[in-house]
Amino acid sequence: MHALQDFLTTDYGLMSAGVLVFTLGMGVFFARYMARHIREDGERAAREATAPH
Repeated sequence: MHALQDFLTTDYGLMSAGVLVFTLGMGVFFARYMARHIREDGERAAREATAPH
């Protein structure tokens, strides 16, 4: 319980929480960004493969 109290009330605990939230947010952003670009590149490759020359 003391560790949770330190985590939520001290400057170093709040900084740790901020870093954790920021890092998880970056992970979500990059996962969505890469998934979107992978999907777009796949669609583009499929269009180019079926397009007449």
